[in-house]
Amino acid sequence: MEKSYAEETAPEASEAAEVAAQGTLLDPVISCEPDSMINQGGSYDTNASMQDELVSSIEVVESAQIGEGGLSAAARKRMKKKEKERAKKVAAATSNGASSSSSKKEKDGRRVPAQIRQIQENLAREKEEEKLREIEEAKAREEEERRHREEEKERQRREEEEELRREEKRKKKEEVKKRTKEKLLKKKQEDAQRRLGVMPEQLLDKCTVSLSNGTTEHCQTDTNEGSNCETRADILRETEMLLRSPICCILGHVDAGKTKLLDCIRCSNIQEGEAGGITQQIGATYFPIENIKARTMVLKADATIKVPGLLVIDTPGHEAFANLRSRGSSLCDVAVLVVDIMHGLEPQTLESLNLLRSRNVDFIVALNKVDRLYGWKKCPNAPIFNALRQQPDFVKTEFNTRVSQIITQFMEQGVNTALYYKNKSLSDTFSIVPTSAISGEGIPDLLLLLVQRAHKTMQERLTYTDQVQCTVLEVKVIEGLGTTIDVVLVNGILHEGDQIVVCGLQGPIVTNIRALLTPHPMKELRVKGSYQHHKEIKAAQGVKISAQDLEHTIAGTALCVVRNSDDIEALKEAIMHDMNDIKDRINKTGVGVFVQASTLGSLEALTEFLKSPEVYIPVRDFSIGPVHKKDVMKASIMLDKKQEYATILAFDVKVMQDARQMADELGIKIFEADVIYHLFDKFKGYVTALREERKKESEKEAVFPCELKIMPRCVFYKKDPIVLGVQVLKGIAKVGTPICIPSRDFMEIGRIESIEINHKQVEIAGKGKAVSVKIVGRNAEEHQKMYGRHFDSTDKLVSHISRASIDALKANYRNDLSKEEWNLVRELKDVFKIV
Repeated sequence: MEKSYAEETAPEASEAAEVAAQGTLLDPVISCEPDSMINQGGSYDTNASMQDELVSSIEVVESAQIGEGGLSAAARKRMKKKEKERAKKVAAATSNGASSSSSKKEKDGRRVPAQIRQIQENLAREKEEEKLREIEEAKAREEEERRHREEEKERQRREEEEELRREEKRKKKEEVKKRTKEKLLKKKQEDAQRRLGVMPEQLLDKCTVSLSNGTTEHCQTDTNEGSNCETRADILRETEMLLRSPICCILGHVDAGKTKLLDCIRCSNIQEGEAGGITQQIGATYFPIENIKARTMVLKADATIKVPGLLVIDTPGHEAFANLRSRGSSLCDVAVLVVDIMHGLEPQTLESLNLLRSRNVDFIVALNKVDRLYGWKKCPNAPIFNALRQQPDFVKTEFNTRVSQIITQFMEQGVNTALYYKNKSLSDTFSIVPTSAISGEGIPDLLLLLVQRAHKTMQERLTYTDQVQCTVLEVKVIEGLGTTIDVVLVNGILHEGDQIVVCGLQGPIVTNIRALLTPHPMKELRVKGSYQHHKEIKAAQGVKISAQDLEHTIAGTALCVVRNSDDIEALKEAIMHDMNDIKDRINKTGVGVFVQASTLGSLEALTEFLKSPEVYIPVRDFSIGPVHKKDVMKASIMLDKKQEYATILAFDVKVMQDARQMADELGIKIFEADVIYHLFDKFKGYVTALREERKKESEKEAVFPCELKIMPRCVFYKKDPIVLGVQVLKGIAKVGTPICIPSRDFMEIGRIESIEINHKQVEIAGKGKAVSVKIVGRNAEEHQKMYGRHFDSTDKLVSHISRASIDALKANYRNDLSKEEWNLVRELKDVFKIV
């Protein structure tokens, strides 16, 4: 019986359905990858995909059944049974797939959250670190703010303390001023009573007396004495004039124009007489009030000048005269610091500035040489403000630029300065007055500012007293007067015939004043010429005193006047304290040069200069005045001790003919100069030439220390002459040095005849140098010495020194050897057992 088409195709359809069912069951397992099993929410959905596959398999079965057509009941029954079996299989497969997918899901679920947790931990750690950083930054900010608060508190505290100090100082000044004024008023009243015979209140009839300090007094007089009111008022005005002249010092750098400035003021030409244009001594010039008023008339300020005059001390500006500058500035009430506008602050300017600040001296800056500005139009003796108006714009620009630069230089030194017509704070800012010592611009401004500032700021200090304050400036021999002393009378009165005590080299000097001399007004105290004789001199003045026994007076010391109630012995003891300074400059060893100067002030400057570390020339003895035979005899003592010190340094003095002849016979060198630096240059040249001559004479005896190491690959000739390459381990290898080998029983191999470095001949080779040396024997025994037989590269070569060679080094080459080289000399001395 033939099978129908449906029967034949039924097994194939059932197999297809079974394959489809199996494919459906396999697909979930095959496609169970993590990425395909994560839905949009990020979770696994295995059951949904399995259901879709199952539906698709049922559709395949149904399509196969449709194609059966008219199947028999038995066939349909079998088909249903198979379908049931397949459904069970599918259900079983589905449950198996679900369980496998759930296990996969659990594994992937465990792996993915671990990564997330790692990321979360990293983020948490970063947040923690960020938080810690913020906490540290906050702490740093708090610390900085705390420090700023403390600094601010400290600054405020310092300002408060400074303000308290200023207030206390101001109160003290006011109290002192008040007491001084009361004493002054009492003294004036007593003086008026003494001169008029009665109290001023009983003599003046309700008249107002104008006092010199600007105050007024109302007094009543007896009506019967009214006619004498004007005369008595004049007497009271005279008693009010109890201010002394202020003392002014002129300081500054060399060639800044100090003396020329004074020459311009007094219409003289002192500087032409200065050696080298440098002030060598301290000169004093007195300017009467009438002359100051005449010079400042253009400023219309006569009423503001209330001092009797001005005493100016011209101090040397060269650094060699620090001693003279110190002595001058110790006297002054106000100073003028001269600055060259073209050069600004220079070394001696800074030195003078520090000197004034250390002594708390008020000063005014004279900005000199404005006439050197390019294009400057001269306005002789005009106020500087008027002179500046006449200048072209480019000159004003350069002037302002240079002034600003100098103000900045002062600020770098901690000093506030300003042009005087712009200075609004005189208490803490120093005034600058532009001047010209050639044409006189700014001179009226400078004079007026000096007297006004002195009167306003130091009225108490300028108050006249009867107690004598006097300082010796110079000691000089004047023809017809003998030995005189130039002094500055700061306070009090000197009378002709007064008994005085001054400090001398051999002890205190007690003598009587024979004459009180002053130069004519507006003249230098140190300039030779006619003098005015006085019975008495009132401060402040520069005075020349003539008396006996003044030859050994020490300049820079005090002068005391003996009163009836004074103890002379006590004055002697007090006055001798100043003598120690000059004695300390004398070399205690008794070895040194003999110095001679015209004045003791110049001698002090010279000895101070020779004592400085840069120069240091010991001084054995000194004298003042012309060089005589006795001075040459004193200097000749050094011929047996140290020849270069058998010299006389004559500073600004004459050498007598007989003294010069004796010096030539004894071999004493006399060096003369008007400037200290020239004197030093001459002496230095002499000493250098003498030492070079001695070096040449002792060249064969002097053996420089050295230690050499043989370079074994650089042996060029082994015998007579021996030519080796060596390295200088210590000391100095010098041509002519005898060489020996201590390790070979001090065997001598010859003397170094030549030294080569890079095929170039040299005289010496220092430590560390690799050189070629040629050693030549001095006798037959040394000619036989051979490298390799008598010595080799393991032996060290040293210079053969002796007692004579060491003495020659000490005498003539002491400064040519370093400390290390002298140490080598000591080592070799022990090696050779030299005593």
